[in-house]
Amino acid sequence: MKITIMAVGRTTTPYIAKATDDYIGRACHYMPVEMLTVADIRQTRSLTMQQQRDKEGEQLLQSFQPSDMVVLLDEHGREMTSRQFAGYIERQAVSGRRRLVFVIGGPYGFSDAVRSRADAMISLSQMTFSHEMVRLFFAEQIYRAMTILRGEPYHHD
Repeated sequence: MKITIMAVGRTTTPYIAKATDDYIGRACHYMPVEMLTVADIRQTRSLTMQQQRDKEGEQLLQSFQPSDMVVLLDEHGREMTSRQFAGYIERQAVSGRRRLVFVIGGPYGFSDAVRSRADAMISLSQMTFSHEMVRLFFAEQIYRAMTILRGEPYHHD
C-alpha cells in the first residue's frame, strides 16, 4: 500500500517544507509515502467561500483514483491516539487497498462533493492549526505510526 498526503496549495515556509519532507523521507523507509499538492485557486476575491471550496473540490476529485481509500483531515473527524492511528494504518495496509489518501483541504474546508467521496474523516486535534503546520504534524504522525508498528523506540507512552 502507498500512503498519499494530498494538500491544497503548496507549503511556502521553507523550514516547514524542509521538516515535512524530512518526516516523509523517514516514513518512506517503512512504506511508500508521498506528498501531492493540488494547486490552490487563484484570484479568489470574487469568489464566495462556497465557490472556492467547490473549485478546490473539483481538483481534488480529479486527483482521486476509484480504488483509493480517501480520508479527510477534518475538525469533525474521529480523534485518535498515536497508537490508535498506527493500528488504523496497519488495518488499511492489510485490507488490500493500493492507496490510502489523507486529504488536507484549503482554508475553507471541503466541498460537499469531496465529503461525499470520503471514506472516513480524522481529526488531529480540537485546536486549529495553519494548513502548513498540519502537513508537518501529520507527516510526523505517519512516521511515528511506522515506528510504533515496528516496535522502535521513537514513540514513548
